[in-house]
Amino acid sequence: MLAAVEVARWAPAHGDVPIGAVVLDPEGQVIASACNERELTGDPTAHAEVLALRRAADVLGTWRLEGCTLVVTLEPCTMCAGALVLSRVERLVFAAFDEKAGAVASLFDVVRDPRLNHRPQVVSGVGGDEPAALLREFFAGHR
Repeated sequence: MLAAVEVARWAPAHGDVPIGAVVLDPEGQVIASACNERELTGDPTAHAEVLALRRAADVLGTWRLEGCTLVVTLEPCTMCAGALVLSRVERLVFAAFDEKAGAVASLFDVVRDPRLNHRPQVVSGVGGDEPAALLREFFAGHR
């Protein structure tokens, strides 16, 4: 989670919400990382999770991220939850819950829906208060 938090710190420099994601290979090594880049790129799909999954697929040479772990500072939204299911990520680890848009526990539970053909393991609430504090600090400056 420390690596995801460090990546999240980059996002405010270009006006983006401080969310960070890293992908670990089956041996636990970081193979990809990203922060939100929606403001930077003008791309509505440039969420940290989606970018990290794309970069991991490039590194591995396949879209199937079997055995990989996605670590993210905030509970994924519906788009990101769908992307991690479709990429066959084995495990999702996230820090803060997102009561407004979370699609892993807060609003929906996309990743554990029994109708889908892949359901990653989920570990939540990891990383203490630092990921949530980054978000609070960012939004306090934008109000």
